[in-house]
Amino acid sequence: MFPKLVGGLLGLLFLCVSAVTQAGDVKKVRMWLAPDHARLVFDLSGPSAHKVFTLSNPHRIVLDVENAKLTADLTKLGLDKSPVQRIRSGKNGKTLRLVLDLKRAVRPKSFELKPNQKYGHRLVLDLYEKDSLVKAKKTAKPKAVAGRDIVIAIDAGHGGDDPGAIGSGRVREKDVVLAIAKELKRRLDQTPGYKGKLTRTGDYYISLRGRTKAARKHNADLFVSIHADAFKDHRARGASVWVLSSRGASSEMGRWLARKENSADLIGGVGSVSLDDKDNVLASVLLDMSMTASREDSRSIAKGIHGNIKRFARMHKSHVEQAGFVVLKSPDIPSILVETGFISNPGEAAKLKTRSYQKKMADAVYKGITQHFERKPPALTYVAQRKAKDNRSYKVVRGDTLSVIASKNGVSLASLRKVNSLKSDRIKIGQVLRIPAS
Repeated sequence: MFPKLVGGLLGLLFLCVSAVTQAGDVKKVRMWLAPDHARLVFDLSGPSAHKVFTLSNPHRIVLDVENAKLTADLTKLGLDKSPVQRIRSGKNGKTLRLVLDLKRAVRPKSFELKPNQKYGHRLVLDLYEKDSLVKAKKTAKPKAVAGRDIVIAIDAGHGGDDPGAIGSGRVREKDVVLAIAKELKRRLDQTPGYKGKLTRTGDYYISLRGRTKAARKHNADLFVSIHADAFKDHRARGASVWVLSSRGASSEMGRWLARKENSADLIGGVGSVSLDDKDNVLASVLLDMSMTASREDSRSIAKGIHGNIKRFARMHKSHVEQAGFVVLKSPDIPSILVETGFISNPGEAAKLKTRSYQKKMADAVYKGITQHFERKPPALTYVAQRKAKDNRSYKVVRGDTLSVIASKNGVSLASLRKVNSLKSDRIKIGQVLRIPAS
């Protein structure tokens, strides 16, 4: 009986080892190009250990996948605009070896992904441009410039190997939200005093923290993340607007305070304040003040956008919602997330894929943004300067005439009459007149 037990245990152990070391054959390879890196995604038949190392003279990257073979076609990857010249394959015992001949030196980073609803096991190899890393280290925080544009970071969710939700008719979330994001940027760029900056300009993936990092890089005054919701019940529908919850704000404050001793974190956008030389109490107070102001502005903008979308679309909730989404956690940048509708709902998916509806959605977000900043423009911006001019006033003194006041302030007599609702040119000493924008 004992030998049988040992034999059974050994058999079980063999099965367990076999399960762990089962072949992770490379079935398919996809490439996505981003401004600062290229991403190669290898679809595997199962889990498999791997290692990556670089070689020079000439520059190469070697990817070894244990206990695997190549069944994918590498000839249709489209390497022209990538840092990869070609990919060669070979066997080293049971190990599959892929050699990437490079056009220039890059920094590789690899990781494995477990199966999800859309894909099986995957191995991801990111190739980061070294020049972009050097530039990032050398880039200093810009000083505030009088008359600058209000910068809006526009984040189209998902991208690349992550399509987001897929709706009726195979409409993909990543395509819909990028179209809306580009339309929103177009509207902002056409408006004096505003500038839109896309976190992604094409079909590639950016990490959640990478998206907020991009907003900070552009010194954004607002971060807007655009998505399209999905649910297993196709009847679910309605757009929604989200801001950071109290719990999400508290967790992010803790994260920043924990990191401040190891990095020169900054808050405050243009002309930022560094936290690395502050004691814990002062750093905590500065973060709390910054995040409180940011969340107040977020709620104001979100409320306006919610009301604008409500005019033409069904809303999922009658109020702005709150959650701890990572992309909403910048302590010093007002941040909102707009779910443009349920792409899993056939009716809403049909609308979301049309150019006219995408323009409506972008316009609703645009108006919510500009309505807020016209009321509360950041200091030293063009909008703030224009508003200050619009609010100029003049107190009438002895010897003044309406035409003289108009000439002194560089405005027309007709506009001075109109803005003050004057039916004649008669004025009184001590009377306060509004001066229109020139």
